[in-house]
Amino acid sequence: MNLLIKGGRVIDPSQGLDDTLDVLVEGGMVKEIGKGLQAPAGTETIDASGTYVTPGLIDMHVHLRDPGLEYKEDIISGTRAAAAGGFTSVCCMPNTKPVIDNKAVAGYIIDKAKSAGFANVFPIGAITYGMNGERLAEMGELKESGCVAVSDDGKPVVNSELMRRALEYANGMGILVISHAEDLALVGEGAMNEGFTSTELGLKGIPRVAEEIATARDVMLAEYSNAPIHIAHVSTKGSVRIIREAKARGVKVTCETAPHYFTLTDDAVRGYNTNAKMNPPLREAADVAAIKEGLRDGTIDCIATDHAPHHLDEKDVEFNVAMNGIIGLETSLPLSLKLVADGIITINQMVEKMTVNPAKILGICRGGLKPGATADITVIDPSKLWTVTEENLASKSKNSPFLGWKVQGASAYTILEGKVVFSGRQ
Repeated sequence: MNLLIKGGRVIDPSQGLDDTLDVLVEGGMVKEIGKGLQAPAGTETIDASGTYVTPGLIDMHVHLRDPGLEYKEDIISGTRAAAAGGFTSVCCMPNTKPVIDNKAVAGYIIDKAKSAGFANVFPIGAITYGMNGERLAEMGELKESGCVAVSDDGKPVVNSELMRRALEYANGMGILVISHAEDLALVGEGAMNEGFTSTELGLKGIPRVAEEIATARDVMLAEYSNAPIHIAHVSTKGSVRIIREAKARGVKVTCETAPHYFTLTDDAVRGYNTNAKMNPPLREAADVAAIKEGLRDGTIDCIATDHAPHHLDEKDVEFNVAMNGIIGLETSLPLSLKLVADGIITINQMVEKMTVNPAKILGICRGGLKPGATADITVIDPSKLWTVTEENLASKSKNSPFLGWKVQGASAYTILEGKVVFSGRQ
């Protein structure tokens, strides 16, 4: 399919591009960008006036639950939700059943995603076999099979010596290590952030330092090994400070946060709302302010969702036993646009953190609109008002703390390799 996207505000930080332009797509590739472009006969035209035209959004941290946990989500429903949220590429974490620790599982995911055709799926392999923290997985094989990083996300690598070796071997293989920074001894049986709200609710708390100690350890190991590391789902002011200072020293550290960490505080747990239970937990106002400042000053490189679907039966239980995690693919864009509306970051910064930076960090050929690039494009309507309801979410699971919220901003068109895979949220 050939497309002419006319009159949108084209924003591509990889080229320093921000102007009202047309984008011509031919044969699944970006053919030309300019003013007043004319398209060959038979080309479909999209009127993009009043929208942002950006590289296809990239979410570098999702859980698709496939294989093995398809009752929560599967590759088809998960990538359909991605497309509805404006994402053309997602990176899926390895805590599936079986774990993504070998070529066969990675190949299954890539093949099924191609067959579904809603979004690119880049698997993230496990650091250790079975994510059991005992023996390093074959990182070379995982990279050859299409994995773009390794992580035991959901579990920390507790053994510091093993984490050191993981960083060294991964660096030699040219594959990124993504750290789930958590000190399990400090977490204990905690169910939410440790603070005033946890005390008031009578719930055991998880102190910020559980994340911060693990973040500091992994940053120090990366510094010692001279190897890159990426810190997942940063949620505390202390972690932001540690990463900021490490970057200033030249440590090869990057990081991400998720929309819930700059939108909600642990007050969302009141009423024992299990849709506000996640790991790391929602923090306090000072942490939210620090996350916003980290996004503004560039300490935090990426916005990722940590999309973690669960069945109703795993959330409709007592708070202490409820599963951690929320869905996020379809609410990430409006929540991130709220940062722009509030003057925390610019639209260019937002686009950079959701396209260029994750592509660069992971080394994938996406995140830009240069002529000759794959035509993965998101056309964003920043004025679209809609209400988050179970009925209008494409994800198989509905565990979102934002149900009932009126939000602004949505994908008008999600275009994958020149093909429109989503158009217009109702």
